[in-house]
Amino acid sequence: MADIGLDRIRRAQIETERAGLSALLVTPSADLVYLAGYDPPPLERLTCLVVRPAHDPVLLVPELEHPRALESPVGKRIDIATWRDGEDPYGALSPLLPDEGRLGATDQMWALHLLGAQRARPHAEFVPGSTVLAKLRALKDPDELELLSRAARGADEAFRQLVESRLEGLREEEVAVLLGGLLKDAGHEEVNFTIVAAGPNGASPHHEPGGRAIRGGDPVVLDFGGRVGRYCSDISRTVSVGDPPSGFEEVYEAVRDAQETAFRAVGPGVRAAEIDRVARDVIERAGFGERFIHRTGHGIGLEAHEAPYISPDNQQPLEPGMCFSIEPGIYLEGRFGVRIEDIVAVTEIGATRLNRASRDLERVG
Repeated sequence: MADIGLDRIRRAQIETERAGLSALLVTPSADLVYLAGYDPPPLERLTCLVVRPAHDPVLLVPELEHPRALESPVGKRIDIATWRDGEDPYGALSPLLPDEGRLGATDQMWALHLLGAQRARPHAEFVPGSTVLAKLRALKDPDELELLSRAARGADEAFRQLVESRLEGLREEEVAVLLGGLLKDAGHEEVNFTIVAAGPNGASPHHEPGGRAIRGGDPVVLDFGGRVGRYCSDISRTVSVGDPPSGFEEVYEAVRDAQETAFRAVGPGVRAAEIDRVARDVIERAGFGERFIHRTGHGIGLEAHEAPYISPDNQQPLEPGMCFSIEPGIYLEGRFGVRIEDIVAVTEIGATRLNRASRDLERVG
């Protein structure tokens, strides 16, 4: 990706200063991938990118990881410091940090490393680095949007092929395996998750697929996603195996209406909480307000869940380039659930759906 490297690090330096931070500490995580294109495994051995205003960035790595760090997109463009097994890694980190001030730590930093950094700089205040990094990562550039679009198209294709399959008689876990294979066939390099929740299991939003056989008349909630070029897909559809049970179609139409209404409300300057509110209003008017038990959506990118969050408490104005899910749902315990989810991107004049799979009720065999 053309933007990975010094440009993103320079923007992080600017935002670090604007946030009143003296330094930003980024350990292995999606944040490190975003800034440096470097993706080592998170380990007990400390790897840390230090970004400071008006200072050159430095990547501190274990000596045995030095060759790998050199091969990263920034490997020959920024300073790389090393420490050896047997040495104190936080002693090696200490000279790279200011003596005091507010230091931002990436949200996924292991407690082991945060505590070590705090010992190295006892007079500094450590705060979440997401004040800088979430803001940067929320605004997708054209390359990121293309990867997210490719991922969404692959998820759409997996759903299209799944509804042409016969589900009745298969176990939830068998359908989950089938979905994973379809995602791979559609161009995904990784499968992140496959939720298959049949009948009353659909009332549990994060149901783990199990041994329940899918029966005629079952609604089935399908929520699945993976990665294309490190960027995530995430789509939900609810299908009916044959004719659905009494009351299902009313619930389905309420969820579809809420999803469409929320999508039409998206635009630059609209607060994230407003998107949640309009979706929730539709479901409340339909009489199922207490059965919509989660936020309306979440951002997506290098992680399946990231900023911005489309929740009642998020007053953040939307901006062009933000990408997130819109996924209202209704969950009737002991009966069924319905969820419809698309990934959308904010544009200069409104929004566009990255997922194009049909939102009409699909009846499958």
